[in-house]
Amino acid sequence: MGMNVLLLGSGGREHAIAWRVSQSPLLSKLWIAPGNAGTLDLGENVTDLKPTDVESVRRFAEEIRADLVVVAPEDPLAAGVVDALAAAGIPAFGPTQAAAEIESSKSFAKDLMAQAGIATSASRAFEDADAATEYVRSLGGPCVVKADGLATGKGVTVCDDADQAVAAIDAAMREGVFGASGARVVIEERMYGRETSAHAFTDGVTVRHMPFSCDHKPVFDDDQGPNTGGMGVYSPPGWLSDADAEAIRIGVTERAVAQMAAQGRPYRGVLYPGMMLTADGPKVVEFNCRFGDPETEVLLPKLRSDLLPILEACAKGTLASVDVEWDDVATVGVMMASGGYPAKYETGKPIEGVGDVDDDVQVFIAGAQRRDGRLVTAGGRVLCVVARGATMEDARARAYDNVRRISFEGAHYRTDIGAKASLPLEFAR
Repeated sequence: MGMNVLLLGSGGREHAIAWRVSQSPLLSKLWIAPGNAGTLDLGENVTDLKPTDVESVRRFAEEIRADLVVVAPEDPLAAGVVDALAAAGIPAFGPTQAAAEIESSKSFAKDLMAQAGIATSASRAFEDADAATEYVRSLGGPCVVKADGLATGKGVTVCDDADQAVAAIDAAMREGVFGASGARVVIEERMYGRETSAHAFTDGVTVRHMPFSCDHKPVFDDDQGPNTGGMGVYSPPGWLSDADAEAIRIGVTERAVAQMAAQGRPYRGVLYPGMMLTADGPKVVEFNCRFGDPETEVLLPKLRSDLLPILEACAKGTLASVDVEWDDVATVGVMMASGGYPAKYETGKPIEGVGDVDDDVQVFIAGAQRRDGRLVTAGGRVLCVVARGATMEDARARAYDNVRRISFEGAHYRTDIGAKASLPLEFAR
């Protein structure tokens, strides 16, 4: 008998996971809740099931006799969906609510890093807006203000001076723009350097590292304009030294997994520290308790092994017995966005050319729907075009060649994804 699998989520990340899980010979049937236009052909979309509705997810998983539930987004993890499934005897890929605090509470993560001796920026947490304001005034320079809880990637303000920091504190704590997530803020020293994403699978004891990848957050070329959910990714970063990579794998990811176990919060799923390569070495920007998006879209096309047994082994604590092998290739993913994104944008624009891409190029749907048999835009980030290559230059050229075959009204994308993949770090160590 094959496995019945329920995947929670609806973005490009979930399309990529569904694409790989659907290829597994171990799979019987795949359900995706709520899914999107990309997952329609890979399994059954359950459009009326909300991933954060913990009881409904548990009931549905029992109805379909799920052998595994894969929880991709952070919100249902923070809501405790894995705990509810475990109580019902259903294996789930992802951390418990207590373990997910490594992302859902910035202050918890800071305390964990201090206890484990993991390098990160100096920081202080505040629940009083006046005290926070007084603190940033005393700093008198650049800092970073973060809403303590989940804010869909929008709760971080990088400040050049105290006035910007005070405005960020007011927005979070006095105006409540992030709701309860902003009732407490963490104020950090501002770090300078180059960022990379360090993903790993873990079952709470064993850690299997994925290749490093690099996201591009600002909406325009040369990192100009407001931040987004991510406009494109490349993997691997040619500028990351073997020594720094090993320092991150052992000194950050494996140390964090060990510390979580020691605290009685064993961590299972994907652990993804966002890292800053500073003049003083690698430092953690923040921890994420799930696959990154759009990093997943460039990582999974490099995975040589069957994804499904890896996910199952993480859930069941048997990762040590499973092979996790990766192709040594470069991958580049370019995100095509709606006109106006990340500000106001229109949806419902017909998308042309998705069927014209090369056979070995993946188009992962982030925000699109099928309407009357046609693919139309349904979000800010619409789709991610991912190409492989023997070199980064090959992968970039192929990605952009295929991006140019796809069109919709108002479409825009960055033209420099991966352009700096091989540039050396600005400082030598």
